[in-house]
Amino acid sequence: MMRGDARSFAPARKERAGDIDRWLTDLLRTACAMPYSREREARSGAQVADERGATAGVALVAVGSLGRGELAPGSDLDLVLLHNGRDDVAKIADRIWYPVWDSGIGLDHSVRTVEEAAKVAREDLKAVLGLIQARHVAGDPELTRSARELVLAEWRADSRRRLMDLRESADKRSEPSGELAFLLEPDLRDSRGGLRDVQAMQAVAAAWVASAPGPRVREAYELLLDIRHALHVVTARGTDRLVLQEQDAVAGTLGLLDAEALMRRLAEAGRTISHAFDGTWRTVDRLLSGPMPRGRKPLADGVVEHGGEVVLARGVSPRKDPVLILRAAAAAAEAGLPLAPATVTALATQSPPMPVPWPDEARDALVALLGAGRAAVPVWEEMDQAGVLVRLLPDWERVRHRPQRNPVHRFTVDRHLIETAAGAAAYTRDVSRPDLLLISALLHDIGKGWPGDHSTTGEVVARDIGAHIGLSPADVDTLAVVVRHHLLLPETATRRDLDDPVTISRVADAVGTREVLDLLAALAVADGHATGPAAWNSWKAGLVADLVRRVRSVLSGTPLRPAPSLSPQQASLARHGGGAIRVNGGAVTVVAPDRPGLLWRAAGVLAAHRMVVRSASAASAGSTAMIEFSVVPEYGSPPDPATLEADLRLVLAGRLDIEQRLARRTRSVRPARVPVAPPRVTLLEDASATASVVEVRAHDRPGLLWRIGRAFGECGLDVRAARVETLGAEAVDVFYVVDRAGRLLVDEDQREQVRNQVLAALR
Repeated sequence: MMRGDARSFAPARKERAGDIDRWLTDLLRTACAMPYSREREARSGAQVADERGATAGVALVAVGSLGRGELAPGSDLDLVLLHNGRDDVAKIADRIWYPVWDSGIGLDHSVRTVEEAAKVAREDLKAVLGLIQARHVAGDPELTRSARELVLAEWRADSRRRLMDLRESADKRSEPSGELAFLLEPDLRDSRGGLRDVQAMQAVAAAWVASAPGPRVREAYELLLDIRHALHVVTARGTDRLVLQEQDAVAGTLGLLDAEALMRRLAEAGRTISHAFDGTWRTVDRLLSGPMPRGRKPLADGVVEHGGEVVLARGVSPRKDPVLILRAAAAAAEAGLPLAPATVTALATQSPPMPVPWPDEARDALVALLGAGRAAVPVWEEMDQAGVLVRLLPDWERVRHRPQRNPVHRFTVDRHLIETAAGAAAYTRDVSRPDLLLISALLHDIGKGWPGDHSTTGEVVARDIGAHIGLSPADVDTLAVVVRHHLLLPETATRRDLDDPVTISRVADAVGTREVLDLLAALAVADGHATGPAAWNSWKAGLVADLVRRVRSVLSGTPLRPAPSLSPQQASLARHGGGAIRVNGGAVTVVAPDRPGLLWRAAGVLAAHRMVVRSASAASAGSTAMIEFSVVPEYGSPPDPATLEADLRLVLAGRLDIEQRLARRTRSVRPARVPVAPPRVTLLEDASATASVVEVRAHDRPGLLWRIGRAFGECGLDVRAARVETLGAEAVDVFYVVDRAGRLLVDEDQREQVRNQVLAALR
């Protein structure tokens, strides 16, 4: 779509550069052929120099846009007059510069010997970038060749220092200009993702440190040049800022439908360039920072870290594993590492279509990716650039690169959605369904790709996507309600009387449950922050919080989930199968005499065997307890069921030191590099009449359930029942605990001790 049907001005630029070259050639020839000294002419009695050979020892070199052959109608000329020491060079220069000035064309000029040009290039970054791409126009070509070769040789020899200068310069240049793809009035040259970033990549390639920009970047670059060309035609001046009032006219000059079509193509081009620019600097860092640590560290099933990047494990092929692409993306985001370019290409070109509806593993990987917070954004962008997102989520195409054209919004629609999801990761501890929070954040503005009210159309699209990714019908309903009402809280809080009972009642009726209310409250904050400073402030936050408090009071009758209990079949097994252990694929069932520590010891064995607990339910019947785990291997093949059963029996019999084995596993696990929301431990009031209910919210990691259970044991508590869930990378665990005498925790000091002990175990 990047070029689409946009008109190309490349032939016009080539023709203009050719015309300027011929004019400058004539100027140089004439300037060198004219007598330069009345005294010398009088002594010789004739014109000293004839036209043939008059330009020996002097060369006119084009740098900047003329040197690159990119001269737009309003572009200035950047010229260097090289010479070998001719004493008439000043007069020659004047005879060239004055006609250029008289023509009204802007001119940046200098006069240098080859050695002087090289000296300036050593000290001036702008000068060296110009000379790297300098082009001979007229005169002695040997001078131009010598200057370019000398400058390039020194650029390559001093690349470590000069490339760091180039990066610092690029950062300083783009910082005040912003990111081209997301600006209402972008600077086509200096913004991040603009023309100068491509020129910087070309300079890196000239240092033989990274490859030259590829075809997609060159296509994006040509589009920016065409937009700048059209802007010069429309404004009749050499400007690089595409202001709002000129955008429709520029679109028309390019043959595009309107300003929105123009800005959508511009956003895609800017993001393509920014993405390649980041990749270039990663390559520079790897090559200039010295040898990378050897070895491969597992991150997920089929995914490892190698050389500071995320790659596929040896022997792993995407061809038979459609979920691998999401698993690799989630692993990269959680590790705070980039996906290796070759890995992205392999995943994008070789992965089979994802089954529809998605398998649970794929949805969990998507949630884990979004739950990584800010680290998810570059990985998401990597997938977008590879064309993966629109294959996984076809509806994404409608919002991809779609401009908002609103000063309140700082991003395109698609970037706003992933920014909102990344921001929502900080509030996953505040809701009962962190997975639905992250998915609804990703989809809340999905309706902006369709005509009509985006909240209404978004509800329909969210239902389709929810079913597409395999959510249950009940979860699809919740997702649709959240998307439909994602503006309800901020709009009501700022536009209605919160003291009017009708206002609160209508909001309560619309949201229906506390679960949906909490999702909407967290989404409102994440959406506001992702939109921009004008969309969210302390005043609005206070009003929304007040509204949520009032509505929650109305909805306070929503019942809490009861403690887990055994089904009749489970109760029968518990009564007649004491001591049974069954491993059946991803299901592990433990039936044993009820005793303190049973749950966490069994969980420790699973963690030691690299099994990740996705969910668990623990309950008891009389003196027998039953625990059912749903598990998946952390990576690689699952352990031998017989070995797993044997270790479970040993630990339950007190004959296996699982703590020591887990300590070895912990040392081998790569620590997370991305910040995650801090864990939260809450003792729920009045949630049960027979036990104290402790809710634990934390980022999932190997052995988490074992650590929590051991902390309870150290506090002298027994877990009577539990419901454990892992949603993406978020653990949402609820435990029904009593002390050794079977009593609830009523003493506040004791409750605080439990909170602190569990929190300490999670750090």
